[in-house]
Amino acid sequence: MTSNPFVPPVVETIGDHKVYHCGTLTYTKMGLLAMFAWLLWGDFCFTLMEHVVPSILPLKLKSLGCANWQMGMVMTTVPSILNMTICPYVSFKSDRYRSRWGRRIPFIIWTMPFLCATLALIGWSEDISGFLHGNSAFLQQYAPTTITILLIAAFIAMFQFFNMFVSSVFCYLFNDVVPPQFLARFTGMFRIAGTLASALYNYFIFQFAESNMREIFIGAAVIYFFGFGMMCFMVKEGKYPPLEGEDTGKRTKRLEGLKNFFKESFTHKIYWLIFFFTTFGVVTGAVGAFNVFFYKNMGLTLSQIGKMTAITGIASLLAAYLASIYIDRWHPLRVTVYVAVFAVVGNFMNWKWVFISLPGEYFFWLTLGVGVVTAFAGAIGAAGSMPLFYKVFPKSRFGQFCSAQALIRSAFALCSGIAAGLYIDTVKYFAGGSDFAYRFIFVWQTIGSIVCAIVIVIAYREWYRLGGDAHFHPPATWNPKGFEEMPIVPTVGPQVRWLNISFKLFNAIMAVSVFGIPMLMCWMYYKHSMVAFEWHAWLLFPMSVIAWIYWKLVEKGIRRDMQRSLNNEPLRNGIPHHGVFIFVAGKFLLVLGLWFVQVVVTVNLHMELGAIIFTAANIATDFLLIGGVQTLCRIERGFSTTLNENLS
Repeated sequence: MTSNPFVPPVVETIGDHKVYHCGTLTYTKMGLLAMFAWLLWGDFCFTLMEHVVPSILPLKLKSLGCANWQMGMVMTTVPSILNMTICPYVSFKSDRYRSRWGRRIPFIIWTMPFLCATLALIGWSEDISGFLHGNSAFLQQYAPTTITILLIAAFIAMFQFFNMFVSSVFCYLFNDVVPPQFLARFTGMFRIAGTLASALYNYFIFQFAESNMREIFIGAAVIYFFGFGMMCFMVKEGKYPPLEGEDTGKRTKRLEGLKNFFKESFTHKIYWLIFFFTTFGVVTGAVGAFNVFFYKNMGLTLSQIGKMTAITGIASLLAAYLASIYIDRWHPLRVTVYVAVFAVVGNFMNWKWVFISLPGEYFFWLTLGVGVVTAFAGAIGAAGSMPLFYKVFPKSRFGQFCSAQALIRSAFALCSGIAAGLYIDTVKYFAGGSDFAYRFIFVWQTIGSIVCAIVIVIAYREWYRLGGDAHFHPPATWNPKGFEEMPIVPTVGPQVRWLNISFKLFNAIMAVSVFGIPMLMCWMYYKHSMVAFEWHAWLLFPMSVIAWIYWKLVEKGIRRDMQRSLNNEPLRNGIPHHGVFIFVAGKFLLVLGLWFVQVVVTVNLHMELGAIIFTAANIATDFLLIGGVQTLCRIERGFSTTLNENLS
């Protein structure tokens, strides 16, 4: 057996037991389970710790009178500056570091005491501010809240500095100690552990965010120190050989190291595209810090917000593991592309809340229902992110490429936090200073998701050009071949049976959208909601029929290409993969049930405009779904494989 950890491992059978290898590491089945358990326990503690800061600090800063742009700077810009500098350095060094403890764990252990100390100091910031204000003549000229804000900003900067060492290398550790044949499955379990930690925190603890901030921060620091520390001592790394194609002399460690970093990481189109995809994902999510204020504006309490987040998180637990299985079969890049295209539809659906206000209790249950029925489709997208990097980035320099990605991402995130805050402040100005402005976060997210979809689609086409499912190997300037060999994991191509099922689901969506309107009109007539009745009769019902006709034309084109493929003829439109396609169809079919409830509720509350908007949003969603399917057909055109074929 080779000692090179980047050569695909083998499985040996010794007696009645299988032995698994990952480089120089050897596992029995029980050893593999133990290693998984410790990594998942570490992730549980890590996720719990990381959830505390972004969930509580926006509430605290807002209570202290911070402007939205200031919150964006503290929560996004400062961490982004550190991510641009610390993350690339740590990642590059950890790829090349060698010690008896490994190349990743030392970076975690060395910074752990400082990270925990700064986390606790954030909790004590108001007490420290009071002490300084009362004992310093210089500081007494400033308001106590100003001192508190400055202390929080300083402690956050210190916390993020030390946390960069951990967050930079923790996920790299998986690629070094988990046998490749289990990486996607482990990623699914990793998502479960993180989701469980998030759910428990949101359900039981978040409701005390405003009243017990100090206790929550100190508790998180203690749990992280002991829990995550135990994982570091129980998980062992193997031995690593020197990197191929790199001089180990003194000059390499300085200027040559920087030169190699940029030369190796930024010389191929597909890497740039993946970098920019994740970058625009961060920009899109920059308004996420204001979600809690949107929910509060919709009438929810902190307890309801926490419980809603926890329940939807629990609903995705099983989905996360099942999703990892399908990601293995369909390829994570393909899954990411399809999810990105349909994410535009999901973001656009939320625009309706700009025009509609429901009582808090109704909004809580409707939003909770949407979160639960869409859990599986959402879990597929979330579970595909890390496997995507494992499949596209070269394993020998995995940390380096992840840090190069973080460098680009942080350069944009540096300004996106402030820009998002200024965006909200601008909308707030035109809204007369009302928190109604937080409802416009979905406009920002929709525009961002469109950019993300465009970039990842281009990356997908480039991946196809470089070999796709059967022949892709990461481009590598340091290798004489021009690429780094990696094992090709077989994937499943489009299947006639499952495509037919997805067509039936889409037809069901269109049928329910069409025939559901007359049923709802009967209820409107019974409740004397004649304005809503007339809008549905003269505009919305005809539009739903047009949407169904539009779908039948698209379906007809796909079916013709399916027949051409079976006859080995050139395709004209392209055939979408059945994978995410079928789950998205199922998701939106279930959401139609919530559309019924939304219209019935608004009619009962004599909110006729709300009933009209809910149905109009549903029809617009139908058109966008069909447009998404057409987009996927165009993406696959020229690269579609033979139906029912296994790709390897």
